[in-house]
Amino acid sequence: MKKIWFISNAGSGSASPDKVAALVELFAGKGWDLMGHSHFLHDILPDAATLDAAGVDTVILYAGDGTINAAIGALQGWSGAFLLLPGGTMNLLVKALHGDGDPAAIVAASMTQSILVALPFVAGGEYRAYVALIVGPATSWFRAREQVRAGKIGGLGRAIGHAWARTFGRGIRLGGAYGLPAGAQAVLISPKGAQLRLAAVDARDWRSIAVLGWDWLTDDWLDAAAVTESVAPTVSIEGDRPVQALFDGEPQLLSPGVQISAGQTRAQFICTKMPA
Repeated sequence: MKKIWFISNAGSGSASPDKVAALVELFAGKGWDLMGHSHFLHDILPDAATLDAAGVDTVILYAGDGTINAAIGALQGWSGAFLLLPGGTMNLLVKALHGDGDPAAIVAASMTQSILVALPFVAGGEYRAYVALIVGPATSWFRAREQVRAGKIGGLGRAIGHAWARTFGRGIRLGGAYGLPAGAQAVLISPKGAQLRLAAVDARDWRSIAVLGWDWLTDDWLDAAAVTESVAPTVSIEGDRPVQALFDGEPQLLSPGVQISAGQTRAQFICTKMPA
């Protein structure tokens, strides 16, 4: 790793302008050449041609799971390596690669004890989720969660009201999802080898909806809610309307009939979490 491109999001959960600046100094101290720095969301993400023209061999991402997803998506097909650093709230993808280390510790470990690994993902249409895809009306709670994270309490009531009404509406129907309750409020889909792991939440009464909403706001909904789990090679969106989906927390719409399947990237992600 000699020539790097840094992508940061100082608005993510645990990142800040001061921490971003400290990392830039850290890279210089390691003797790495900083060929470019993209400040998400203000700057356009680089494409593969831009990185190749600058001779970049590694992209370093300091952001949350959603921003990391967007950057990896913009660079599909690029042949270089990615080093992911924890700059978000949950940092699930980073923890899978590095454990609970802080950015400086991960940077140090990347120079002495790292390997390149492939990442599994869930694909739905043109989008990918490297942590998890969530579909169903309860995904409307993401708007309330973002209001809380941004400190915009004024719009929180409207966002909660919208999510509450949607969650009591029609649930999600997935073709091929055998063993799950019909019309669940949310289904979390994550990669499990060549298959999909499905976890469905079916909340029907007002108390269950309230608990689901609170758990969603605190990012603990899957652990706290009663879920039904299943495994399938592929599933599809049923119905006659597009459905709200969250790919690593980022909202997208999936059309009826869209197939959801598992896949795997090339081995291009730096991993410092050595197997026992």
